[in-house]
Amino acid sequence: MTDPSPLGSVDKALLTLDALARAGARGAALADLAAEVGANKSTLHRTLAALRHRGYADQGPDGSYTLGPAVLSLGAAYLAEDNLPGLLRPALEALRDDVDELVHLGTLAGHEVVYLDKVEPQRPLRVWSAVGRRIPAATSALGRALLAAARPDDAEVDRYAAAGPAGADPAAADRLRTALDDARAHGFAAETEENEPGIACVAVALLRGGRPVGAVSITAPVERMTGPARDARVAALRDLLPSVLPTGLTVPAVPA
Repeated sequence: MTDPSPLGSVDKALLTLDALARAGARGAALADLAAEVGANKSTLHRTLAALRHRGYADQGPDGSYTLGPAVLSLGAAYLAEDNLPGLLRPALEALRDDVDELVHLGTLAGHEVVYLDKVEPQRPLRVWSAVGRRIPAATSALGRALLAAARPDDAEVDRYAAAGPAGADPAAADRLRTALDDARAHGFAAETEENEPGIACVAVALLRGGRPVGAVSITAPVERMTGPARDARVAALRDLLPSVLPTGLTVPAVPA
């Protein structure tokens, strides 16, 4: 049984927001909300008036209530990029525990990827990575996952490729386009020995409202990134990770 709230009026307001969220765009009438929240209509009317005053609820011409735009700022703050490491640490640890490999969290910073967090495996792995380190987006699984989800135009893809180790090489831009096409087709991005000899990575983007805000990768020696072993690590990214992500974050769907 749920413990009673220490402040009933605040609890009623929060329950009302939950009810409005479930009602969605169609909204809900005062009587229906009162029944769902367990409050009399006059009390709930005052609660809704306070929520409307602060922009957390709206009332339509037919009298029904919906969520207001102020709730968006709360969600955006909670899922902001600078809050991602703390928000995602349990998910990164769950992924690490499942595959016993190095797990990274990163996001785009210009034409590079910056590591926001890393979770070490039980077995030692020598990889040159550290929180705050930046690497070219074009040659990293993290960067490719983010770019595949962001869908930059051809000119921007050329700029990302030019920022990589090959510079302004048309072949490098073509390789990046192919990598992004593959990532969209299969639902994950990959790189093999493009940043460190003997090391390979697979990664998926993290989406909020359809927009990439970060990416998660699994890094392992090449011999553990082939055949069934690689398939198992990709499956962990595609299947396990979404189940442990905070509400509001998803991974890209695989095209049918």
